[in-house]
Amino acid sequence: MPARRPGQITRRLCAAVLLGQAISVFFGALVAWQLDKALGGGTGDLLLWGGSGLAVLCLVAAGAMRSRVGLLLGWLCQVLTLASALVLPAMVVVALLFGLLWWVCVRHGLRIDAERARLAAQAG
Repeated sequence: MPARRPGQITRRLCAAVLLGQAISVFFGALVAWQLDKALGGGTGDLLLWGGSGLAVLCLVAAGAMRSRVGLLLGWLCQVLTLASALVLPAMVVVALLFGLLWWVCVRHGLRIDAERARLAAQAG
């Protein structure tokens, strides 16, 4: 995990991933809620609140991308999204897709930011 503060490109890429993930996680929470209601499970409200909480965490992480805390919260969102597959198995697809997107954006975003800083230092 990177120790440096995310630059502009990293912030933009990672925030976009987290915003899309928040929407997907919220829709997953709605599906889990309705499935529980249809099957008479009785825990549907808890599933809806838990999924909504994870979606809000994704939004908070996107807003916190100006610091390292945003990156840490983003990784936490990835882990919790994968854990949500224990409740709704289809969420494993969402977790894998957004986890891969997150990893690519962090890796390449930090590389691009470092390269831009190097070029700016050479020019100035």
